[in-house]
Amino acid sequence: MIRLLCAASLLALAACGGGEPVAAKPTAWEVTEFIGPSPFHGLHGLAVEPDGTVLAGSVVGQAIYAVNPTTGEVTERMGPPNGMADDIAFGPNGEMAWTGYLTGKVFIQPKGGEPKMISQGLPGSNSLAFTKEGRLYFTQVFLGDALYEADPAGVAPPRLIRKDLGGLNGFEVGPDGMIYGPLWFKNAIVKVDPKDGKDTVVAAGFQIPAAANFGPDGNLYAIDTKTGEVKKIDMKTKAVTVVATLHPALDNLAIAPDGTIYVSNMAEATISAVNPATGEVRTVVSGPLATPTDLAITDGPEGEKLHIADTFAYRVIDTASKQITDPLRVYRDETENQLGVGAGKTKILVTSWAAGMVQTVDRATGAAVMHHGFAAPSDAIELDDGRLFALEAATGTIRPVQAEGDTPPPPQVQGLNFPVSMVDAGGGKVYVTETPGALALVDLASGEVTRVLEGLEGPEGVDIGADGRVYVAEAKVGRVIAYDPKDKSKTIIAEGLKTGLPAAEGTLPAYTTTGVAVSKKDGSVYVASDITNAIYKITPPAK
Repeated sequence: MIRLLCAASLLALAACGGGEPVAAKPTAWEVTEFIGPSPFHGLHGLAVEPDGTVLAGSVVGQAIYAVNPTTGEVTERMGPPNGMADDIAFGPNGEMAWTGYLTGKVFIQPKGGEPKMISQGLPGSNSLAFTKEGRLYFTQVFLGDALYEADPAGVAPPRLIRKDLGGLNGFEVGPDGMIYGPLWFKNAIVKVDPKDGKDTVVAAGFQIPAAANFGPDGNLYAIDTKTGEVKKIDMKTKAVTVVATLHPALDNLAIAPDGTIYVSNMAEATISAVNPATGEVRTVVSGPLATPTDLAITDGPEGEKLHIADTFAYRVIDTASKQITDPLRVYRDETENQLGVGAGKTKILVTSWAAGMVQTVDRATGAAVMHHGFAAPSDAIELDDGRLFALEAATGTIRPVQAEGDTPPPPQVQGLNFPVSMVDAGGGKVYVTETPGALALVDLASGEVTRVLEGLEGPEGVDIGADGRVYVAEAKVGRVIAYDPKDKSKTIIAEGLKTGLPAAEGTLPAYTTTGVAVSKKDGSVYVASDITNAIYKITPPAK
């Protein structure tokens, strides 16, 4: 457990001569880990090395991790920025290749050598696989839809084989030289001829197939991210059977020489080992959260709840019991990557700057509605009067949220500089953090922006405590401050926190928001760590 003492205790001296010093009550805030940590920032591609080590790729964390399949020990094999790996594959000579999904790059590393970029400029570079002769195929999915052959030497540009397959995700080259894999958007496992891209259905009946690999028994094993099912496709009879059922949001799989199927779950940062003969499932490594970003807090008849945008799920933690639930999870539910969250009297608002989406969740019924068309919304809130507003990082504006299907209305406020988070300040005003270093007070009626604090170090999460102070996370330096609007004072309440994950190339400066939420019950300040994937609890000094 992490314990950091911030600020200092005061010593009160007796006013009368000869009196002994009298210790005042401690003024230190205490920092502990409330939830976490987790070893990964979400999980995607998997591969098994000859010695049995499992390699796991993380897009958000921009890293490749090495996992001991017996002990679950995790070490970072390659960090940001080139470590971003949506998929990992090994060639016949021990070379390793991987895809940088957000950066649109493909890398290859000879055994014992240095990484080399062999493709760039193809956003959504996703899955890849070698042939036994060393040819390398890769696909674009989500940010594109195409199949390519890469030059492993990086001399020739990639050869386009086919466009618009339907999202050829985690695939593998079969013993016949054909490409076998899932069409994410067509609900089937297919065989693709690498010469002309022609595809043939091998197995249908999937809801969202995510990956397929051959086992040592010659059969094809596939995962369905929506249902969490691991399925076997008998290559002789084409019969499909369910081997095991895991939690939804599966991303990839890799099969060891002994037949063990390793499966990654992006929403849980979990690697599971599945025995294909018995269906037995063993958790190799896991964590309570994936990549927590923005935070919000509510209190009501159901108790105090901490709401978390956890990148691959919208989660809720009961602050008394620490029980975690996930009302929305990617691919299980109709939602997008959760990167911002705000709370009001009737609504929870989840935002995804990556998808240009604001999603409203009714606090009473749980009914969720998505609103698209926003320009990188980083946060959204419900004011006390019921109005809904979204904060657009890309345009520096605050814009009303209205019914799905309508074009987002004109901005209410303009002129903000890479805004990150906002909180209702009452009276039709909101506080907004700006990445370059400011806390702004914004009048929604007039559009006036007043920067009440400047010179901050990467301010991101913001909330207002019951004491009226504004709490801000300075993510760049791992610090939390309290700003008092009454006397304009600024107090450091915690520092040395592990925050400020480096932004991926081409993304927002506030890549993963360091969220802040303040309990109105006891004044505790909750802060998300995008480095360790934990939630800190900063407890105020005793009164």
